[in-house]
Amino acid sequence: MPLVEQAPHTDLWLPMPSDPASVDPHTIHTHYFSFSIPEAELGGFIYVRYQPAFPLSQGGVCIFRGLDNIELVDAAHLNWQNTMRWPQIDGTVITTAYGLRIEFVEPGRIVRLRYDNPDASFDLLQTAITPLVARAHVMPGEAENANPASQPGGSEQFMHCTGSLTLGGEEFVIDCLAPRDRSWNQVRTERRGAVEMPPIAWSPIAFGPDLAFNQIGWEAVDTNPPFLEVYPVDPSRPSHVYGWVHADGRTNGLTRVCREVHERHPISHLATRQTIEACDDEGRVFRFHGRAIALAAVPAWPNLSFHDSVFRWEDDTGRVTHATCQEVWFDKYQHHMNAASGRTAALGRIER
Repeated sequence: MPLVEQAPHTDLWLPMPSDPASVDPHTIHTHYFSFSIPEAELGGFIYVRYQPAFPLSQGGVCIFRGLDNIELVDAAHLNWQNTMRWPQIDGTVITTAYGLRIEFVEPGRIVRLRYDNPDASFDLLQTAITPLVARAHVMPGEAENANPASQPGGSEQFMHCTGSLTLGGEEFVIDCLAPRDRSWNQVRTERRGAVEMPPIAWSPIAFGPDLAFNQIGWEAVDTNPPFLEVYPVDPSRPSHVYGWVHADGRTNGLTRVCREVHERHPISHLATRQTIEACDDEGRVFRFHGRAIALAAVPAWPNLSFHDSVFRWEDDTGRVTHATCQEVWFDKYQHHMNAASGRTAALGRIER
């Protein structure tokens, strides 16, 4: 079944209630953008999170290189603010307190991103290569907690990103394919214990206008993932929360996803090698093989583990591309993996 395209004007939709106190305090709107420089093993995470109940915003820019960014401050550049005033909005331009300027040159299709900081700056032009795909819920719990009257929603789209980056005095040319997404009026409850979910991964992959894919979900149960010891999952349940594929001019939903992790980072427990097989509504099967070239902790969510990455992806024909893979999990899984990997025991041997 073809998926619905989102209206272009939703790029700029940041609804503010007349009475902020009437809104669930976990209600958010978001804008996310990305870029990568594979030859430098470098990724960029650009984020604005709006919280209309207060009203305030948070977000920032994280630029990271290589696989061993364990602590937040391991990143090559991190400029993040947990509490900011609502961004300045002037027509189709959004400007944040941390210096990010988002200009929707053509809503639904063209975005210019500018950022100027003494340690890092970039000027990027992102032009759509896929439709602005409409989505409803991507995180477990959103469907149960959202207020239908507020018309919650979101969008995802792949962009051709070109421009320049200066990082620590080093100059880079950027020419990549990059996903962007956004949400509005979603209720993402951060209260401890509010949502029980296995570790999930958001894995957008695009090779060009003819093939782009995305899913969010957990590792397939029949691959015996380590989370099963703390999060038993019914094997008959689909392992993806949401997903779609745009291929040969058609954008379809997914009926099945099998994501299998083959190798993990010894300290962060993140996937470093994985495969994804998916089937769409037409019965078309897609397979992707991925290897991480950059990983980093990112402060996007305060009470869970959130990591960004750059993966090198290859399809069955040998085509290669690069894109983010974002993994999210709660403390129960972190404690389990620390113990299983011996990390907890090793820390216990440190002399005090």
